Amino acid sequence: MEWTLAILFIAAAILLITSVIKAKQTSKSEQREIDVIHLSVMEEIAQLQKQIRNLELDLEIMEKESGVQLASKDRKVLREVLDLHRRKYSVETIAAQKKLTQAEVEEMLAPYLLGKEERRSVLQ
Repeated sequence: MEWTLAILFIAAAILLITSVIKAKQTSKSEQREIDVIHLSVMEEIAQLQKQIRNLELDLEIMEKESGVQLASKDRKVLREVLDLHRRKYSVETIAAQKKLTQAEVEEMLAPYLLGKEERRSVLQ
C-alpha cells in the first residue's frame, strides 16, 4: 500500500513538472506569434504614416502651384462639405448641418461638380 502511494505521488510530480514545462513552451510560442503580429502592425502603421506625409506634401505642392491658400478653418469646412457630398448628402442637408446657406455650399462644391460633369460629357 505504501509503495502504491509513493508511486502515485511520484507519477503526479512527474506529470506536474511535464505540465509546467509544456505551459512555458506554449507561452513562449504564443509570445513569438504576438511579437510577429506586433511587428507587422507597426510596419503597416509606418507605411501609412509615410503615405500620409507624402499626401500632405503633394497637397502643399498643389496649393503652391495653384496659388490657392485656404485657412485651416476654411479647409476643414470644405473637407467636411466634400465628405458629406461624396456620401450622397443633399445640398440642403449639408447646409443645415454646417450652418451655411445653400448658395455657399453650392459655391464650395462647384469646382468639384463641374469637373465631373465636364468629364461625363467628354466620355459620352
